[in-house]
Order: sequence, then structure tokens, then C-alpha cells
Amino acid sequence: MSAICAIGLMSGTSMDGIDIAMLRTDGVNSVESGPSFFVPYDATFRRRLEASLETAKGIDRREERPGDLAELEREITLRHVRAVEAFLGSDPGRWGKPEIVGFHGQTVLHRPHLGLTVQLGDGELLAKELGIPVVYDMRANDMLHGGQGAPLVPAYHSALAGSLPERFSRRHPMVFVNVGGISNITYVPASGDPIAFDTGPGNTLIDQWVSREGGVPYDSGGTIASEGGIVAKVVASYMAAPFFARGGPKSLDRNDFTLEPAAGLELSDGARTLAAVSAEAILKAVEHVPEAPKLWIVCGGGRKNPHIVGDLRNGAEKTGAEVIVAEDAGLDGDATEAEAWAFLAVRSMKGLPLTFPTTTGCREAVSGGVLVKP
Repeated sequence: MSAICAIGLMSGTSMDGIDIAMLRTDGVNSVESGPSFFVPYDATFRRRLEASLETAKGIDRREERPGDLAELEREITLRHVRAVEAFLGSDPGRWGKPEIVGFHGQTVLHRPHLGLTVQLGDGELLAKELGIPVVYDMRANDMLHGGQGAPLVPAYHSALAGSLPERFSRRHPMVFVNVGGISNITYVPASGDPIAFDTGPGNTLIDQWVSREGGVPYDSGGTIASEGGIVAKVVASYMAAPFFARGGPKSLDRNDFTLEPAAGLELSDGARTLAAVSAEAILKAVEHVPEAPKLWIVCGGGRKNPHIVGDLRNGAEKTGAEVIVAEDAGLDGDATEAEAWAFLAVRSMKGLPLTFPTTTGCREAVSGGVLVKP
């Protein structure tokens, strides 16, 4: 299959902005990363997104847009239009114009036990404004086939595993860890389909904590946490949740875990403790894979929190595993998830599976997404 140029767009559960990445890929195992771009959301818009989570709780059908969600969906889409235009107008160099755009949208509700997931984003409007075909709504078909609708990145992680430098590419089984608002892992064996599932809160509780207690949107570089200590009983309280005892496939909504167990902690102790929760939740995933991984590759914004990564290293050392961040393997940890959406768009165009029984719990490997042309 020939490789094509694609753009991936991701606005994740951290709600901090739009990640854009360009990729040349055949949607199978040929992956060539291109330039990437990030457009942050202003504080006012981010608060609107956070408020939309409460409004979305009343949704029973995917097409419903109660309250101001229809207006917000249009604005989200137009912000993506402007972001892509700014990106293409910067310096995409030899990459030129993409042939397809993979559009994630903004998740405002994810209830896998009800077969319900809602991403705000108008793919038809995006395609019309950009003049480029768009693939969007990539989670729904998985749910129609009994899947959790998440995570969708594993197909890309499997392709990436084969493109790593030789000192890493042979270290199977390996695990890709994406620490976004919610963390998820992809377990890549030497052969066979990947295994994947959400592991627990990633950055979302830390972000909510420092916003509520310190008036800042996130703990940049773990600075706040560096002044605090881990309160073990709070970590234990979080880890007692039934979610962690269940094997995959499993997925989470941003609101499935709250700050209640951390109530009363001092600002820095709370930030440090919640970083420990994120790491412990990821390490707990080893109980639900066939063999302890030899290599952990940490992607996403959480890789910039030295406490999360440090706790992961300390825990992984107990099984003789190595923990590295994406850049150590020649990857761009900020762009990986957006790249995945570009990869998935190409797979969707070609009718290739996006999800597998071992990643989302779907009954059979299925493709997905809606293709719209300008």
C-alpha cells in the first residue's frame, strides 16, 4: 500500500489545546513523522470546555447537544480550522498539503457501559472550511461492535514499535504509556495483536487539584509537587477503587475519579500524592498483561512531570524493566497522539481495523470513522 500524507488533530482530556501532527504512512507499518504544532486554549475557553462536562451528563443519545453544546461544537470546529490553517501557513516544508485529516474532537462524555461516547466536533464543517477530506467519529463503530470505544491509539503504537532504534525495537514485550488527562497503555508483544486499556487518572486530577487549590491550570514540570510529599493513605484510597482490579479492556471518563480522597491536603502534598497515584495506576497494569514488560515508553504531557516518571522508574526497576520517555527513542512525545489520529484516518480510508478485541473488547477487529469530503 502506498503511503499518503495525513494530518491528525487531537484535543484531549486535559483540555489544554489542539495538537496537530503530520504523518506520511500507509496505515500499516510505514510511518514517517513530520512537523507538529500546538495551539493552546485560552483560559476562558478552557473553562467553557470544563463546564460542558456537566451539561453533557444529561445526554442519552450521541446526537444530542443540550444547552450550549451545539454552539460550543461549532466553535471547537472553527478553532481547529484556524489551527490547521496556521499550521499549514507556518512551514510544513516538503510535506505539502495533506490528503486526509483525522479529527478527534473534544470528548465530553464517555460511558462505555452504556455504549455511549460523545465527541464535540463537526467533521463536515471542518472538511468544508479546509477543503480537505476528513475522517471523524472514529470511536462509535467500535462501540456498536461491543467495544469500549477506547483506547484507539494502540494500532499506531504497534506500528511505532517496529520503527524504533534497534536497541529498543527488540525489547518485547514493550509498553507504550500515554499520560494525558487519562492514562492508557499499549502492550506490544513480539507477535500478535496489542493489548490495551485505560489505566487510571493521568494528569487530570493533578490539573484539577492545582487549579482549585493554587489557581494555576497545571503543575508545570512538577514544581508544586517538588515541595510536597506522598500521603500514602490517600494513594491507597484511590487504588482501592474496583477499576484497578479489573482486567482490560476498560476505559474511563474524565469524571470517573474525583478529588474527594485528597480533600484537606496541603497544595504541594496533594500535587505530589496525585502524581504518585498516576504512576501507581500505570504500574498496576502489569497485573493484567501476560508478561511483565521489558521496556516502558512514556508519551503525552505527563512525561514532563518528573515525579510521575520517577515513580514509574522506581516501580519498573523491581521487575528489571527500563522506563524511557518518548524522546529517548527518537519520538516526539507531544505529537504521538495527534500522529495516531492521522494514522487511524488512513486506516479508516482503507477499511483497515482501528480496534481489536484485545484493545477495546470489540467482538471482532473493526474499522470505523466517517469520511466526509469538502
